[in-house]
Amino acid sequence: MAITINGQELPEEAIEFEYRRLLQFYSQHMPPEALKAETDNLRERAVQQAIGAKLLIDEAQKLDLPVPAERIDTRVNDMVEQMGGREVFEARLTEHNMTEADLRKNIEGGCKVDVLVEKISEEAEEPTDKDLQAHFEANKEQYVQPERASAQHILVKPTSDSDADRVTAESRMESIRAELEGGGKFEDLAALHSECPSGKQAGGSLGWFGRGMMVPEFDNAVFSMEVGALSEVIETQFGFHVIYKTGADEGGPASFPESESKIRDFMRHARRGELVAAHVTELREKADVQGA
Repeated sequence: MAITINGQELPEEAIEFEYRRLLQFYSQHMPPEALKAETDNLRERAVQQAIGAKLLIDEAQKLDLPVPAERIDTRVNDMVEQMGGREVFEARLTEHNMTEADLRKNIEGGCKVDVLVEKISEEAEEPTDKDLQAHFEANKEQYVQPERASAQHILVKPTSDSDADRVTAESRMESIRAELEGGGKFEDLAALHSECPSGKQAGGSLGWFGRGMMVPEFDNAVFSMEVGALSEVIETQFGFHVIYKTGADEGGPASFPESESKIRDFMRHARRGELVAAHVTELREKADVQGA
């Protein structure tokens, strides 16, 4: 049964978006086994959060909260950088029949919600050192460093799904790999050839990541390699990659100092979330919500 809010249907994409956000957040604070056990609960929370988000969006639009122009500029500039430059950015806008003014209007709408949430949660108390230590002692099993790896990669994408274009992209990637084996500097070749934003921004570096955070083919390759090894050319849904593994960490129980910043973020998030949830409850009592 579809969920409606004041007569408007809640898109399934909105629920999926909230579910992915919950998974991403809790994956940083819970071991994989515990997170897997919470899947059903997170699904239900995603539904409730999507309803709450819609109510907040509607209220933010009604209140017409002012958004600093600098905030919108920052969002646009980040998008331009992530896409690899203004030329690609403008091409994407054209593909979606959208002007930059349209995009800025959409971003402004999202920022209005951010401003509203900030106003609602500004009274949240900051967790004390005693609060952090007590939380750690009561939840030590949740603070485990997972197995991690760090790596650089170069990505080449086929220009289409055709076999000919896939072969061309793979051949190009093989040539780049040969340059690396011949002594080519990874950072330089990533900046020159990689079609992943990491190539231009960080020499192809992906930083540290845990098992399961990358697509399976990439994940399997990285975690089967030795540090300092160069992978064969591998194919994923994104294209063809060559990976250089730069680090490995087997993981294990984490100490309080290692966990302190995560706990602080978690408790801040929880306390602000309580204030936002209370406000959403008030909005929901006044709204007509069907199907949930």
